[in-house]
Amino acid sequence: MNKTLKLIIQGKVQGVGYRRWFAQQALELELKGYVKNLPTGEVEALVAGDEQVIQELLKRSWLGPSRAEVSRILQTPVQPDSNLKDFKILC
Repeated sequence: MNKTLKLIIQGKVQGVGYRRWFAQQALELELKGYVKNLPTGEVEALVAGDEQVIQELLKRSWLGPSRAEVSRILQTPVQPDSNLKDFKILC
């Protein structure tokens, strides 16, 4: 794993299948981490993997599922977590 980013995805991203869609993209790209809803109406994701692959996920994240409307994605680099073994949807 080359990079780990925490993402805060803002816009119309809850109640539109965004978490499940995001997890499918991350699994397809073989990234590790999680995605979850926040009480603020945003979605938080932690993604770990090759930097180029993470950039591809970021590009896709702006599209999301058909009913989603992403207005902003905040990115924060974080320390790698060796406990990440797969990608999960958290409640």
